[in-house]
Amino acid sequence: MRSMAFAAPLLMLAYGVLRWTDGLDGHHHKGSLAWNAGHVAFLASMATFVLLAVALYRRATLGRRTALVAAAVAVFGAGCMIWVIVGDLSRSFAVDHPLPGVLQLIGPIGFVLGTIGLLSLQVAAGRLPVWSPMLFFAGYTAITINLNLLPFAALLILGAMWPLARPSVAATQPARRTASTSRTA
Repeated sequence: MRSMAFAAPLLMLAYGVLRWTDGLDGHHHKGSLAWNAGHVAFLASMATFVLLAVALYRRATLGRRTALVAAAVAVFGAGCMIWVIVGDLSRSFAVDHPLPGVLQLIGPIGFVLGTIGLLSLQVAAGRLPVWSPMLFFAGYTAITINLNLLPFAALLILGAMWPLARPSVAATQPARRTASTSRTA
């Protein structure tokens, strides 16, 4: 899970930087190297977020049914976003298999709400700080305000995922042995 928590926002950051670079002249050039590389990075980011949603569901100890619903909503939303990305990369796919407009609208919302639900369950279990789902929400809010904020948003999302990405304290500190309180003579 640690590598996914790093990779997903870093791939999103790569997409944001490539998108920004592609638009330096005031226009985004569909089909250019930066456009395609950025969209492939975003596709990989969303696929990694799908894997992360499944891992967060498996890790859930509180509210298993809620975690299942949240994971399903996050995966469905990410799937809608992946569908759009593939359509951006392949004109024939977009023409032959258009995603209905309502799914283009609710997909990203579902991804965000499902992921926030999964992160919130980790907060309730004491595994994440309370600011983690809030930072994730702030990152996606920045994207909805302006797509040019993608690099900034990706950094916020990386901050939200940071506690998942770092080794746990239990894994880095050796276990203590408890001393016996009884003495036998």
